[in-house]
Formats: sequence, C-alpha cells, structure tokens
Amino acid sequence: MLDDTDRRLLRRMQDQPDIAYPDLAEAARVTTSQAMRRVERLRERGVIRATRAVIDWRALGYAVEVSLRFTLDKTEANAFDTFITAAREVPEVIEIQTFLGKVDVRLNVIARDMGHYQRIYRERILTLPHIADIEALMLVATVKSEERLPI
Repeated sequence: MLDDTDRRLLRRMQDQPDIAYPDLAEAARVTTSQAMRRVERLRERGVIRATRAVIDWRALGYAVEVSLRFTLDKTEANAFDTFITAAREVPEVIEIQTFLGKVDVRLNVIARDMGHYQRIYRERILTLPHIADIEALMLVATVKSEERLPI
C-alpha cells in the first residue's frame, strides 16, 4: 500500500504538518511536483484525512479534564443516538467514544476549574437522556498522548 517515499512524506508531515512542498520533497528525496502528486494521491485514498491546528485547551484557561463513563438505560430503542446527539451539544465535551461492554459511552469534559466543572456536571451532564450509571475519572496527568503513527 505505501512505499518508502510515501512513508518518508507521511513521517515528515506528521512532524511538521505545515511544511512547504519544496522542503517536504527534499526530505522525501523527490521533486516538488512528485511530492505534490503523492500527497494528493494519499489524500484521495483517505490516508491523509486533514491538516489541522492542534490547540492546547490548557493554554486557553481550561485546567480540569474529567473522563465520564456512562452505562445507558437501553430499554429505549434509540438510547445511544439520543444520548450522543444531546452530548454533542455540550461545548465542554471534547471527545465522545462508544464501547461494547459494561461501559457504553465515554465523554471527555474540560472545565476552567472545579466550580465550572460542577456547574457543567449538574446543569448539562446530569440532564443527558437515558443515563443508568455514571463513573467519573479525573485526569491527574497525561503520560502519553501521541497522534503520530509509527510509519
């Protein structure tokens, strides 16, 4: 699927997403036009989904992150869809994941401080539909957070 040139391009783009094509081409040991064609092909194939800015929410004044694990009351046929639709409306929810097993859904919630988190929890989280059980895990430290793939 990927050859060595594609891997060199992807590794460099992971390290420096805003790299200019001439510099990318030099790093991958190809011409600028070859680099552009290969990157476009990787985009068309869905290997490269996006180039984006990663914003550190802590730098914007958010100091608290809580992972909430939900077990839903699944007696309602559309419990998952209704819950997820409502959870998407909470601006402080930065991640939603669904699971198979005891935990159905996990939300990552950020807040400026514990008072702010308590307001979000009482006013927005506890009002989400179809909740059977909630477990809260407060983030103490992020040991590893890596979006870079071993290509």
